[in-house]
Amino acid sequence: MNIYKKVIVVLLLGILIIPAPVMAIDDDKNIVPEQIEAPVVRVKKGSVLSLNDCIAIALNNSPEVRNAQYEYWITKTDVNIAKSQFFPTINVGTGYDFTDTKVSSRTTDVNSYNLNASLNMLLFDFGKTYAQIKMHKFYLISDEYTFYNAVRTVTFDVKQKYYSVLATRANVMVNQAYVDINERNYLRTKAYFDEGLKSKIDLVNSEVTLSDSKIKLIDSEKAYENAIVNLNNSMYLVDAPNYSIEATFGLNLSDNTAPVDLGKFEKVTPKESSKTPVGVADATLTSEIEKLELLTDYKIEPFKYSFEECLNMAKKNRADLKAYRSTVDAIAENLLFIKRNFYPAITANAGYGLRDSSAISTTNTLNIGVNLSSSLNIMAQKNKVDAGKYHLDIAKVTLKKLEDDIYFQVQNAYVNVIQLAKQIPLQAVKVRQTRENFELAEGRYYVGLSDYLELQTAKLNYNNAQHSYINAIYLYNVAVASLENVISYPQKVTKTLEVKNNGRKK
Repeated sequence: MNIYKKVIVVLLLGILIIPAPVMAIDDDKNIVPEQIEAPVVRVKKGSVLSLNDCIAIALNNSPEVRNAQYEYWITKTDVNIAKSQFFPTINVGTGYDFTDTKVSSRTTDVNSYNLNASLNMLLFDFGKTYAQIKMHKFYLISDEYTFYNAVRTVTFDVKQKYYSVLATRANVMVNQAYVDINERNYLRTKAYFDEGLKSKIDLVNSEVTLSDSKIKLIDSEKAYENAIVNLNNSMYLVDAPNYSIEATFGLNLSDNTAPVDLGKFEKVTPKESSKTPVGVADATLTSEIEKLELLTDYKIEPFKYSFEECLNMAKKNRADLKAYRSTVDAIAENLLFIKRNFYPAITANAGYGLRDSSAISTTNTLNIGVNLSSSLNIMAQKNKVDAGKYHLDIAKVTLKKLEDDIYFQVQNAYVNVIQLAKQIPLQAVKVRQTRENFELAEGRYYVGLSDYLELQTAKLNYNNAQHSYINAIYLYNVAVASLENVISYPQKVTKTLEVKNNGRKK
């Protein structure tokens, strides 16, 4: 395959989501993102990895990508093997014979030397070999697209895992802030209880709420660590050092990174965090609510492609669809090969023989010939043709099913993007509303106008609203990545299938 064709294939395949809040697909529909070959990224302790870094690591480490590359090279050799049927077959042999013959009292010894060389070559077989060569070429094209489909799949998997780390980390921070809120409320309630302004049940409820918030924090920490494991798994990083990833969600962080650290596995021991807070003086001064929103000024831009445009991209770009179309062509060529087995083959042969014997003079033999031959079981051949037709019919039905599946995949992904884009601003409003309600409930509770249940409900609603907001942004980014995945939108970091004439990687 020439380099021009390779470049076109690479440009059409893959996926890339540009980190939020910038929309992943370019503003100009006619501009294709500049693509680079996945660089070798060394992960060291303290490294800060971007999404593209993680994709590059995965593409270079992925066994699926490497195996797809090897399959391509194997099929390339199959094409050459099929072509080799038009090359001559050379046979060379030599030998020595000794014959000892006894007749009555007479003994005769004969020493002879011989040398034989022959050449056989297929001249014409009525297109059988050509059909076989074309069949393997179509399989070669299929394997090439299968390689790019593996690149697309690996890229999308990394994006999901990357966004999951960011989302679960944000949830940890929200839950940590929720613990802080409950600690402050416990201290305030305790101070009021000591002054006789609140009942014992309010103090106990504040303790229970604090314990419950700590359990939620531990659960979120577990989810975060599992997300890190999954991210490392998607990049095939074993014994990865502690590193960080860029917080592309617009997290309101001082260093704008999320630490990735799995080196702190410890036995369960009593910790200060498992105890109720120690009372502090003048606890009523800690009643002001602090803002906990970790995602600020998060904006999304309208999706720039219509459903019809996305569907056209998928039909044009999907590597698995192209691969299976090429497979159908290969099966059609195989059927043609089977049908042409009814025809004979024309071959040419040439041979030379030399024999030097002590009994007779040296002899030289040269022969040249053209042969027309056929070996055919008509009954078996007819059934092979019928089976070949059925295989082709099955392949066409499967191709049609894949085309239909792609239609519904694009439709489903497109609906998710549009609907989640609508949810995000509403979730942001809900966070502000629940925070305001929490402030009002807290003020009402500490002046004796409401009970602890109302305060706790307001706190829980505020916390849940933040989790919902984070989850909506996470789902939106995954939905955009999923849509770009199903339409095979070009990615910035990719992996190309480059081979030399000997089939080895450049």
